[in-house]
Amino acid sequence: MEPARNRPEGVITVDDVRRLATALPEVTERTSYGTPAFCVAGKIFARIHEEPHVLVCWRDSLEDRDVLLAADPATFFTTDHYTGHASVLVRLDRVELDELSELLIEAWDARAPKRVRAARE
Repeated sequence: MEPARNRPEGVITVDDVRRLATALPEVTERTSYGTPAFCVAGKIFARIHEEPHVLVCWRDSLEDRDVLLAADPATFFTTDHYTGHASVLVRLDRVELDELSELLIEAWDARAPKRVRAARE
């Protein structure tokens, strides 16, 4: 597995995810399935998966998720648990920090209420 290119140690950490997620408007952190989860208006948009170095990241639609799965199956994957759910699993040791930031913004945007999205713009 190739490490993320812009992280010298090769793996994005939970602290990296936390820093990026909580920089977005009105984000709170709570626990879900025993792991850190990031919410906007009470809705989870991303959470650390139970599997090490994996992030669950909401998408706007199943079609959007499927595009990521087809484009880079080494980085993006899903499990039976997420069948029919518009989220994707992200291998943090495969994604670059700037791509992770974009994924989190898109996940936040998919879950944030219109008034909160408007405040960000």
